[in-house]
Amino acid sequence: MDITKYKPFLFDTIHTVFRADSPTGYIAEVDKAVCGILDQLGYPVEHTEKGGIMVTVDGQDNSRSLALLAHVDTLGAMVRSITDDGELKFTVVGSPSIPTLDGEYCRIRTRDGKTYTGTFLSASPAIHVFPDAGTRPRDEENMIVRIDEEVHSKEDVQKLGICPGDYLFFEPRTTITDSGFLKSRFIDDKGSASCLLTILKILKEEGLKPRYRTRFFFSVYEECGHGASYLPDDVREVIAVDMGCIGLDLSCTEYDVSICAKDSGGPYDYGMTSELVRLAKENGLNYAVDIYPRYHSDVYAALCGGGNVKGALFGPGVHASHGMERTHYKGLENTIRLGLLYMGCDK
Repeated sequence: MDITKYKPFLFDTIHTVFRADSPTGYIAEVDKAVCGILDQLGYPVEHTEKGGIMVTVDGQDNSRSLALLAHVDTLGAMVRSITDDGELKFTVVGSPSIPTLDGEYCRIRTRDGKTYTGTFLSASPAIHVFPDAGTRPRDEENMIVRIDEEVHSKEDVQKLGICPGDYLFFEPRTTITDSGFLKSRFIDDKGSASCLLTILKILKEEGLKPRYRTRFFFSVYEECGHGASYLPDDVREVIAVDMGCIGLDLSCTEYDVSICAKDSGGPYDYGMTSELVRLAKENGLNYAVDIYPRYHSDVYAALCGGGNVKGALFGPGVHASHGMERTHYKGLENTIRLGLLYMGCDK
């Protein structure tokens, strides 16, 4: 099958999904974006009580189900407090690489729907003023958000309606280069979610039917650990389609689909992982098998939630995770192909 003809759809989907602000717990915008795409493709949507998005595709055999998981919640931050000078202290949502936030633009959304802009900065932001401007730690205790409004005090900020608990949205800076690189915040895991949406388009347009009933699940609480803790009872196999790691002694690159054998949650199912490796090898995919000790996925959430399931993990190789991330079209394509192969749908 020629996957490249779906490249424009994949990139259009990336732009749509990445534009929707969705730090964990704030789901309305990404729900609208994802459900809009699914509606255009003609798929009915179900929602879990906490906001997960599910699409069910009947298989040749509906006696058991495979779940393909990707999460559309992202890293972010919330207002923690307001300083006497009218600056914001923040608390992170998830675990972004905080030093990469220094100088990053953001949007501040209040509970009553107002939006303001601001900038994450070191509390010693000026090289001409502060002797520790270059050495002060970049962390929650030593950084602030400067608001783009005329404020001089805590009271001025409060008059804008800004309060603790308001979300701070990072600019994703999504860019697709002529050389095929996708660089953006939140490729983890909106890149994989876009791959699953592209698989759904391929199934529809090519008239393909998976081997088993397949539930595509877009979770919204993965970054805090419980995204896929609930799955329907008929699900027996779970695959998290999530980013592959690059660096240290790992073999994955941005051009590969990563197959994870073990992460901080323990080993993935040996049989499922072996089947993924076999399919990738026999079909000439660029792939890597790696161990990720500082990582866990929605499979772990499904197991901890009591699911009677076995699980595996694969996804595109992503450089600089939880910071200014980057992958390549080849890694995304190999991910789509491996998903179709595992479903028995790559003709």
